Amino acid sequence: MLKKIKTRLCNQRGFTLIELTLVVLLLGLLANLSLPLISGFETDRMNATARRLSGTVKYLYNEAIITGREQRLIFDLSQGTYRTVDIAENGDLTENTGLGRLYRLPKMVRFESIYQPRRGEKNAGEVTTAILSGGWMEETIIHLIDEDERKLTLRLVPLTGLTEFYDGYRDFR
Repeated sequence: MLKKIKTRLCNQRGFTLIELTLVVLLLGLLANLSLPLISGFETDRMNATARRLSGTVKYLYNEAIITGREQRLIFDLSQGTYRTVDIAENGDLTENTGLGRLYRLPKMVRFESIYQPRRGEKNAGEVTTAILSGGWMEETIIHLIDEDERKLTLRLVPLTGLTEFYDGYRDFR
């Protein structure tokens, strides 16, 4: 019996040095590939914010055409938020839910300013962009800035409901 136990112990083998080296090498390679993705996550916040805002604008544009009711996109530059409202036939404002609910910009991203040709440029307070039932939308230029002073300009195009993106600060006056 003792001989069988000794034989089993001798037959059991651990990992070889080559196998351990290969595992460590693979773990290092995976870490090397994933760390830039994780660190780049924070710097991509501004682009993600811009894409979300663009999607919200397109959603409101489509809602205005389909429902025949005016939609509004309301920016609060001081709070770093935006929200949407639906204008009912009797003139009542209804807060939208879902995609149009209140959205707060990430901490490292803020509104630098918003410019509308008919109203000028604002750096604080509230700015409203109306999207009329026929699909016409006020041209609105949104300037975003992040904690690294990287700037992004968004232009809401009046007749299409599209959003144009420009790196840096772009002045459309």
